[in-house]
Amino acid sequence: MRDHSDSQPAGGPAEALRRALGLPDRAPILLPLAAIAGAGALLAAGYAYAAGWVTPQRLTPQHVVDAFGANFGVHPGLRRNHTKGICVTGHFDANGMATPWSSATVFAPGRTPVIGRFAVPGGNPAVPDAASPVRSLALLFQLPNGEQWRTGMNSSPIVVSNTPQGFFDNVVASRPDPATGKPDPARLKAYFDAHPESAPFRAWLKDFRATSSFASTRFYSINAFRFVDAAGGIHLARWSVVPETPAVPLDKAQATPNVLQDDLVQRLQQGPLRWHLAIQLAQPGDPGNDATRAWPDDRRVVDAGVLTLERAVSQDDGPCRDVNFDPTILPKGILVSDDPLLAARSGAYSRSYNLRTGEQAARITHGGAQ
Repeated sequence: MRDHSDSQPAGGPAEALRRALGLPDRAPILLPLAAIAGAGALLAAGYAYAAGWVTPQRLTPQHVVDAFGANFGVHPGLRRNHTKGICVTGHFDANGMATPWSSATVFAPGRTPVIGRFAVPGGNPAVPDAASPVRSLALLFQLPNGEQWRTGMNSSPIVVSNTPQGFFDNVVASRPDPATGKPDPARLKAYFDAHPESAPFRAWLKDFRATSSFASTRFYSINAFRFVDAAGGIHLARWSVVPETPAVPLDKAQATPNVLQDDLVQRLQQGPLRWHLAIQLAQPGDPGNDATRAWPDDRRVVDAGVLTLERAVSQDDGPCRDVNFDPTILPKGILVSDDPLLAARSGAYSRSYNLRTGEQAARITHGGAQ
């Protein structure tokens, strides 16, 4: 298979990156020449609230985890959501262009090792890769000073609800009817009628066309974060990773159950895959606490460097297996925003992690006793 990672649309490298980033022609972009040449769903308003310590009758991480189990069944030793996935390893080469906005060492010029995981949504480990247009990429940047930056990104730039309770209610409303194996349309309609904030996500889902490969998928941070510069200044930011691999639409009729994983393995056997880390900076008035609303396309975007993935490994024993990709584990220079989904995501991820690692340990102990 020919590697098309260096192909660019007509109009020059700046125009090519604008197209890759989905920006209008006049959108301001800060890019080093080297980077231009290569361009080509989440769950309480605070940790205590999310854990149920303050108000036990309210939503807790256990409620969320149980809801996924009710929808997809419980699969001991595995993640409760985005259960089906594959580990990847590689590195990030920062170019220094993001340092005016964040003092995080990951953005200083240099290379950082990365462990990642591609996955598809839901708690069914045998779900076909093409069952949903949404897919995810989680990354762990291992910084030389011992810090880590963990991020869990989705191929959707926004989500269905901006509150933990709204997200939980969507999981419940999406529960398959035992008689049909599919969600009850009336229950979903009632949910959407009660949650008008879901309209942008539904519009995105209606128009979105998934690509045929993880390699050609763009992934978004979803939530906003606070970047802290060297002088202590705060800058609200979101990010995405923009693929160099050209997009080809997915043909679901021809897709095999493991089409995305098989494609990824085949591509990486032929050579590395690359994405550009694009940081979008907010302007005054842009919300930092509402993951259902995208910021306008004319906001400044900084190409902070290149993510290179070199190897895919089964998640059964790969380096991503025991990683909790909690998006609130951040290095100095990046802080959480006031988005309530961040604390809730952290709580649910932690509960899922504790359950599955405990189940793995029990299985090993039980097996050894025999």
